[in-house]
Amino acid sequence: LMTHTPVVSERRLQALRDTVNRRDRSRAPMEFSLMYSAQHRSGEILMGDGSVTDLSHLGLGIRGNTVVMPGMELALFLYLPDGQDPLFVMETKVAWTSGCQFGVEIMEMGLREGNRLRHFLCSTLTPSE
Repeated sequence: LMTHTPVVSERRLQALRDTVNRRDRSRAPMEFSLMYSAQHRSGEILMGDGSVTDLSHLGLGIRGNTVVMPGMELALFLYLPDGQDPLFVMETKVAWTSGCQFGVEIMEMGLREGNRLRHFLCSTLTPSE
């Protein structure tokens, strides 16, 4: 009776894998530098820099040199390879961390910055988006 159970969980695993891979496809893999900062409750300022590993208009993957914790709020300066000043992202929240890699969700950014990010993404993402 129990013989079909592993097959179901294997299928479920595959569906999960497909979902994860699908998410990766909607994010443009790229590499450019950024700076990030957070303010601890103690008032102490945390500063870090690193590189963006993937990007969407909802969030980014980052490889950084300063450890952050899930739930932390970070401000970002993105050095987009578009020759302009760094793009300032007012507020992001750390969604996950794994060693020196972490992902952030964009919570708030200015209208001009948002438009610039969208324009940058449109120009770098493949038309299959």
